Amino acid sequence: MTKLDRSKTIRFLVFVLLVIGAASCSQKSPSVSEPVAKPSASVPVKTAAAAREQIAKTYGLDEFGQVEAIKYTWNAQFPGVNVSRSWVWEPKTGQVSYEGKDKDGKPVKATYVRSQINNQPENVKNDIDPAFVNDNYWLLFPLHAYWDTSAEVQEKGTQPLPQGNGSADLVSVKYPSDGGYTPGDTWDLYVGKDNRVEQFIYHRGGTKKPSVVIATWEGYKKAGPLLISTDHNGTADGNTLRIFISDVAVKVTGSKDWINAQ
Repeated sequence: MTKLDRSKTIRFLVFVLLVIGAASCSQKSPSVSEPVAKPSASVPVKTAAAAREQIAKTYGLDEFGQVEAIKYTWNAQFPGVNVSRSWVWEPKTGQVSYEGKDKDGKPVKATYVRSQINNQPENVKNDIDPAFVNDNYWLLFPLHAYWDTSAEVQEKGTQPLPQGNGSADLVSVKYPSDGGYTPGDTWDLYVGKDNRVEQFIYHRGGTKKPSVVIATWEGYKKAGPLLISTDHNGTADGNTLRIFISDVAVKVTGSKDWINAQ
């Protein structure tokens, strides 16, 4: 299985939305990660490693090998911006198909294999593939947190939720200070007793904006063996933000039919 190896003008806002989360792929050549056998041996606290694994299992880790393809549309709403990008990802081959618009609003389609990214046109290398990494992390971050063995995970016990009332178990995922789009990112996951993420705080490791994103994880749906949070509401550096994922479906081994999320 191959590795999934971002204001003042609309264009700037689109860039801001693009980079939220894409930085978390910490390898020097940004990738979407493949499943691995075990969490990183460098994680110092056993309970943290166990928490990471249990969360990933809740989102479909054990059954991910059945997934032949995932399709979804990533949507971002921010003051002055309404962006949609549609994807089909085949995790076993690394093939990605994209449909969306370029920075000038013109329709764009592309299909490529991520292991051959260096042979792709500049717009695929510099715009489409970074967008894919970003959107895929929003779609499947609990799995990436397990697959990305370079990330350090800490289990910090019960903490108040960053939005609203209540509390949850805080599991912090911090990426290394080198490699990736913006190294050193931290994702603080607020996890309920059912091992589902309820809210999160994203802290950027570098100086680019947004520095802090706070959002809910809601609108849960099952797409075949995968559990997907399809709606995220909150703020990016204090500005209202909504990220939602629509038209989610998966194709599993032995079937030619798409299974719609519901």
